[in-house]
Amino acid sequence: MRQQRPSSRSSLNAITFPHPAAFWFGTAATTVGVILHLPMYLGAHDMGYRLVGMPIDIPMMIGMALIIAGLVASLYGLYPRAAAATAGRVAQIRVRALDEAPIRAAHIGLLVVMAIAVTIDVMKPTTLAFVVPGMAQEYGLRSPLNPAGEVPVAYLPLSGISGTVLGSFLWGWLGDRIGRRASILFAGIIFIGTSICGSMPEYNWNFLMCFIMGLGVGGMLPITYALLAETIPARHRGWLMVVIGGDIAGAYIITSWLAAELVPHFSWRILWLLGLPTGVLLILLNHWIPESPRYLLASGREAEARAVMDRYGAAIVEAPSELEVETDVKSQWMQLFRQPLIGQSLTISLLGIGVGLVLFGFNLWIPSNLRKLGFAEVTADRILRDSALIGFPFTFLIAWIYGFWSSKKTIILLTALTAAALLGFAIVGDSVVSNRALLYALLVIPIWGINSVTAVLTVYSSEIYPTRIRSRGTGLAAGASKAGGVLIIALVALGVAVPSLAGTTLVGGIPMALAAVAILVFGVETRGRALEQITAAEFKRAGIAP
Repeated sequence: MRQQRPSSRSSLNAITFPHPAAFWFGTAATTVGVILHLPMYLGAHDMGYRLVGMPIDIPMMIGMALIIAGLVASLYGLYPRAAAATAGRVAQIRVRALDEAPIRAAHIGLLVVMAIAVTIDVMKPTTLAFVVPGMAQEYGLRSPLNPAGEVPVAYLPLSGISGTVLGSFLWGWLGDRIGRRASILFAGIIFIGTSICGSMPEYNWNFLMCFIMGLGVGGMLPITYALLAETIPARHRGWLMVVIGGDIAGAYIITSWLAAELVPHFSWRILWLLGLPTGVLLILLNHWIPESPRYLLASGREAEARAVMDRYGAAIVEAPSELEVETDVKSQWMQLFRQPLIGQSLTISLLGIGVGLVLFGFNLWIPSNLRKLGFAEVTADRILRDSALIGFPFTFLIAWIYGFWSSKKTIILLTALTAAALLGFAIVGDSVVSNRALLYALLVIPIWGINSVTAVLTVYSSEIYPTRIRSRGTGLAAGASKAGGVLIIALVALGVAVPSLAGTTLVGGIPMALAAVAILVFGVETRGRALEQITAAEFKRAGIAP
């Protein structure tokens, strides 16, 4: 069989850009465009960085044009050239060799970079909770602290989370079309461009930029886990990915710390402007982000797949490949809701919606609610930071039991525990603030626990779907969680639901309890099993021959 030759534009370790000049031009143009927005922000120092009512100046307009051009150019730079399918490719390489490879330096480097990527990604929606109070105050928007305002500040998180819903499904398609690595890098460029949300003088512009930011945020997390699932050896895959997922809680710790330290001096806008350095950091780390060898094989790019497998210490074995079990899986969204995957997809959707109701109901409004109940701004932020810190060590326990006990039972246990804590919070209600110890005890599980549920949900969804639709499957999980967020935020914006402590915990606790039951009925065990084995078992259980 004739082998493909790696592109002459390849960098080290088979990391390629189809159009490198376009990619780097787009990255530079986007970055310069953001920098042109900073003079207006810096010039408002004497006014407490308040920009409300100020006109958009010429440098900002030039910057917006550069950002748009940069995003288009960078996407073109990442879009792959048509790869001719390699005849018989599925039968030539044993993908299982990846699952048999030992952990080596390349795996560690990938895990570190992906941990940074997850932290950067999760910081974006987490930031919403900490910018809402300051934004409502500057623009006079309606919030728990300003009930007389005309325009609800809830439109900001509604815009952002709506963007993440669309982004989850868009990136699910994009990850299966242009690759896992390319999608992650493009999301990073969107993070750079949308950091200008911190310099917008009118709240309508904030809503728009927050929506676009959501498009990037919604996609990177599921794509990151799809890449990890397809690269990390099976016996280490589960627990290592859940540890990486612990950065969801870590992102909350970092964001709450930054809010406590920076917002009093630089206003709420600084939290958005941090998207510039964090996005640039992600792009600079691109050398350590490989493409998934499973994706490359499924795309007919055998030579690149061999190079990546060699980098990760996987022996190249000429023998029938486990990918054969997936050859009849079509690359389309409806495949997720056909046998044998429909039960799994519906269960993941239910759990995702429950997660979203908690993350964007309870967690989103808890900073405002604590202030409403009498805590000062800095005190409220520190309480939330401390609660996240208390729960963070338990992330490693969850990782261990997921990887070495049972993935299915871990999800059931964690989901049920979170539901119980939420329902308990609903019973106690606002009176919990009079008992600081009880307040911390109950805050730990909704803040840390729901982030751990998010981590295991994302890991689990990246394991149970075939390679051709894995990005779509992880996108479904992410999209469902964001859809729950859209639902609760829309109710708040319309004045149907009051974002109280008791109300938000009750709304999230019920679907979480139902999801625990659904996992018990439809869940599958993934611990220590190769991805192709999981797929084959699901087809066999449904009596379907792929």
